Amino acid sequence: MQRYLKLPYTREFVREDDGTYFARVLELPGCITTGDTQQEALAMLDDAMAAWLGARIADRETIPEPVATDDFSGRFVVRVTRSLHRDLVRAAERNGVSLNLFVATTLAQAAGSQTMPEVAQPAISYLKLPAKRRRSKPKRA
Repeated sequence: MQRYLKLPYTREFVREDDGTYFARVLELPGCITTGDTQQEALAMLDDAMAAWLGARIADRETIPEPVATDDFSGRFVVRVTRSLHRDLVRAAERNGVSLNLFVATTLAQAAGSQTMPEVAQPAISYLKLPAKRRRSKPKRA
C-alpha cells in the first residue's frame, strides 16, 4: 500500500458555499472527503486514500495508476466561430491582456482550477477590478 500512497495521484479541492472543502482523488472513484479547511481536507483525504486502497487490496481488485502529466503538453487547438473569436479578442483588449492570457484565465476559472498559472495572477487581479478603477495594464510576471 505504501507504494500507492507515494504515487502522484491527482487531488482536487473544491470550496463549498458554506466555506468547507470537498476533496477527492480523481483516479480513485469514491475516494472523497470534506474538511473545514483545505489543510484539514488534505489530511482527511490521505486517510480516505489509505482506507480506499486497503479495501481494494483486501478485495484483490485492480488499483488505477495516476494520470501521467506528461500526457498533457499545455497546448491544444480550439475552433470557434468568427463572431466568438471577435468577441474574445475584444474582451481581451478591454481588459488589457493578450487573447491567449484572457482565454487561458477564463478557462482556468471555468474549470475551477486551484493551480492558476503564475503569469495569470496579475491579469486575474486586474480583471476583478471595476472598469473605472483599471488605470493601466497588469504587469506580466
